[in-house]
Amino acid sequence: MERPCRLVGTLLLGSALFMTATPGLSAAATQDTASPPSLSHSTAVTPLEQRHTLDYWTPERMHSAVPIEQLLEPSRLTPGPVSAPAEKVGAPSTVAPTVPAQASSPPDTLANSVGDPWTGGGLVVKTSGRIFFTYQGRAAACSGSAVTSGNKDVVITAGHCVKLDGAYHTDWVFVPGYTNGNAPFGKFAARSLLTTPQWDADQTQFNYDVGIGLVSPLNGQHLTDVVGGQGLAFNQPRNQDMYAFGYPGAAPFDGSKLIYCNGPTTADPLNATNDLNMTCNMNPGSSGGPWFLNFDPQAGTGKLNSVNSIKYQFFPQYIMGPYFANEAQDLYNRAQSA
Repeated sequence: MERPCRLVGTLLLGSALFMTATPGLSAAATQDTASPPSLSHSTAVTPLEQRHTLDYWTPERMHSAVPIEQLLEPSRLTPGPVSAPAEKVGAPSTVAPTVPAQASSPPDTLANSVGDPWTGGGLVVKTSGRIFFTYQGRAAACSGSAVTSGNKDVVITAGHCVKLDGAYHTDWVFVPGYTNGNAPFGKFAARSLLTTPQWDADQTQFNYDVGIGLVSPLNGQHLTDVVGGQGLAFNQPRNQDMYAFGYPGAAPFDGSKLIYCNGPTTADPLNATNDLNMTCNMNPGSSGGPWFLNFDPQAGTGKLNSVNSIKYQFFPQYIMGPYFANEAQDLYNRAQSA
C-alpha cells in the first residue's frame, strides 16, 4: 500500500505537492562504515556573478517566488527505499550561538504554538530568513538559518532547497530577517551549495535531507557579523521538546512572516524514516527552516538540531525533520572550514 506524503520547506509540501512513501521506505541497518565526504557545487563565485545574483532578486521577484514544493509534479515525489546505511551516530556535541553586541529586546512570555507568527523578537528574527533560487527556470523559495561557523558564512537548510531532480539550484540567495517583502539586513549570495553525500546521490533519501548555502560577505561583512548565528547540536537524545521556525507560503500563510511551532518531538508515525516528528501546521515554503533544542524564547537563541523536511498527506498536523547525526555534522564541518 502506498503512503502519500508531502514535502515541507523545500520538501515541505503544500496542498498540491505530494510524495509517495512506499512500504519499503525503512531505515537500513546501521553499518560500521565511514561516511563519504559531503559534496559541494560552486555558484556565484566572482564579484560580478554575485552582483548579478543580488540584482536578480528584486523585491518584485522575491514576492513572486513560489514554494518549491508547489512547483513539483506529484509523480516526481516518489521516494525510493533507503539504500544508504542508517545515520551514523557518534558522541553528542554542540556549538554555541554567536550573539551580536546589539541583540533584539526579549519578549515576556509566549504561548505554545502549532503555527503562529513569531512576535517575540530575539536573535531568531535576524538569523532566520527566506531562501530564493531558480529551479528549472522558475523563481522558488525555502527557509533557512544562519549558524555559528568558523568562516561566519554558513546557512543551514534542507537538502531539497539546494539540490533536486539531479541538479543544484541557481541564483541562490539568503535573506535574513525577511519580513513582508523587506530585506532589512541585505541579501547574501551563495558562493557554494553543499549537501550530504546521500542526498547528493539520490534526492529521495529523506533521512539525509540537509543542505548548506555558503554565502559570500556583503559589503565586506560576513553573515554572522551582521545578524549573529544560532548554535548547533548533533547526536542528541531523541523525543525532546523543540521549537521549529519557517516561512510557509501556502494558505493560510503567505510567506511574508516568520512562523513557529513548539512542543514535544516523537518518531516518524509510520516508522518509514528516522526523522523527528512534531505537531505543526506549517506548509510549503517552510522547508529548511530550523528546529532548535534548548531554545530560549527570551533571547531567541537555541541549538539547531533539525530542519523542516517532509509531511504525510494524511497526517497534515505533523511535520518531520532529519535527525542530525554524523552525516549532518560532517557536512557542517566541511562548510565552516571552506
